[in-house]
Amino acid sequence: MSDTPPDRLSLDPRSPHFQAELLQRGVGIRFNGQEKTNVEEYSVSEGWIKVAAGRSRDRFGNPMTVKLKGTVEPYFENPAVTTHSSDEN
Repeated sequence: MSDTPPDRLSLDPRSPHFQAELLQRGVGIRFNGQEKTNVEEYSVSEGWIKVAAGRSRDRFGNPMTVKLKGTVEPYFENPAVTTHSSDEN
C-alpha cells in the first residue's frame, strides 16, 4: 500500500471514487492550510473539496454538499501496516 493518498476520494459508497480500505486507515485533509474534518469528497488535481452544507438533506436523504476551491493536501492519519514474514525456528 502506498503512503500517498489517491488524487480523488469519496465517503459515498455509491461513488466510483470510494475506497473502503483507505478510509479505514484514516485520511486527513488540509484545505488552504487548515485542517478539515467534515470533507465528503476531495480532488487534489482539480483543487476542490465537498463539505456538508449544514444539516440540509436532498430528496433522497443524502447530505447537501458545497464545493469549495483551493489547495487540497490529503494525508494518512495512521501509518501503513506492513506484514513481514519471518522464519523463526
